[in-house]
Amino acid sequence: MSSSSYLHPGIPFSRPSTPSLHKSIGWIGLGSMGYLMARNLAKHLEGRIIVYNRTRAKSEKLQEELGPNKIKVVDAISELVIASDVVFTNLANDEVVNSVYDRISHVLTEHPPNATKIFVDTSTIYPTLAGQLKDKISAFNSAHFVMAPVFGAPPAADAAKLIVVLGGDYESRKEIAYLMVPSVGRKAIDLGENVEKPSALKLIGNSFILGTIELLAETMTLAEKSGVGAPALFGVVKGELQAPQLQKVHSYGSKILNDDFDGTKGFSLAGGLKDAGHIRRLGFENNSPMPTIDIAHQHLLTARALHTSNESASKSPFEVLDWSALVAGARVAAGLPGFDNHKVQTGGVVLGDH
Repeated sequence: MSSSSYLHPGIPFSRPSTPSLHKSIGWIGLGSMGYLMARNLAKHLEGRIIVYNRTRAKSEKLQEELGPNKIKVVDAISELVIASDVVFTNLANDEVVNSVYDRISHVLTEHPPNATKIFVDTSTIYPTLAGQLKDKISAFNSAHFVMAPVFGAPPAADAAKLIVVLGGDYESRKEIAYLMVPSVGRKAIDLGENVEKPSALKLIGNSFILGTIELLAETMTLAEKSGVGAPALFGVVKGELQAPQLQKVHSYGSKILNDDFDGTKGFSLAGGLKDAGHIRRLGFENNSPMPTIDIAHQHLLTARALHTSNESASKSPFEVLDWSALVAGARVAAGLPGFDNHKVQTGGVVLGDH
C-alpha cells in the first residue's frame, strides 16, 4: 500500500497515525460479495490475510487464485481471531452474523486481547443487531467494533468500486476507511459513533433499488400486456435514463427483459426478501409507510413460491434466483408466464441489451 493511498479523495478522514498495512488482517465469510472484497483487499495489502469460510473450498479457491503468499486458510474462527488485529465479517443474514459474533465473543473470553483488535461487519443487517454486536465486542478491553456495510452489486465489488458506510469508534473507523478505500471501495461515508446508522442507511438505500426493480417489473409487464412490448419500453428507459449512476437500473431491466434470473451473478432473491423484511420493519418502527416495498415483498414471495414449485418438479434453470425475479409476481398476476416470458414473446430468441 503506497503512502499516496492515504490521501484518497474518497476518504473523509485525515491520515491514520498508525498505518493499517502493519496490521494482521482476518476475513470471515466468502460469499458472492465477501469473496471479491477479500480478494481485492489481499491484492492491495503487503503480506497476506487470513481467511475462514464455512465451506473450506471457497477459501482454497481464493488461495489458489492469489497464492499462499497472499492468503492463509484456517479451519477455525478461533485461530483467525487470535492471529488477527483486524477481523472483517461478510455474512448472509442476521442469524449467521449473530452466531459468528457469539463465537468471536467466546474466543475473546478465552483469549483476552492484549492489544487493539478491531472487528468490522460489512453485512446488511438490522440496525439494532449492529448495536448488539458493538455491546458484545466492546465488553472486552482493547476490542472495538465498526459497522461498515457496502453499497454495490458483485460487479462493483469485483472492480473495487463499492461505497463503504462507516460507524463506530473514531480511530477505528478511520483505520478501516484507509483499509477499505481504495482496495475494496471507491468512497467511504462517515456516519459517526452510532453503529446503527450505517445499517439503517444501507437498508434505506436498498429500498430505493428494490423499489426501482418493482417499478421496472410493473411497467414492463404492462408493456407486454398492452401490446407495446417490454423491449420498446426498455429502449425508452435506457434512452431517457443515461447517467452512469443509472447503469444498475439498466442491468436489472436487461435481466427482466431476457429472463436472466441467475442469482449467482447478482443479488439473490433470498437476500432481497431479507432486506425487504428489514425495510418494512424499519418503516413500521418509525411510523413511515413503505407501500412500494410492501408490494415488492409480496412479489418476491410469489417468485420464491414459484421457484420452489419448479424445483420440486425439476423445472428450474436456476439454482438461486436473482431478486429481479420478483417480476414473476407481477407477471403471474397479469396472466403471463412468471420466469420465461421472453420465450413466449420472442419464440426463444434472447433479446439484446438495447
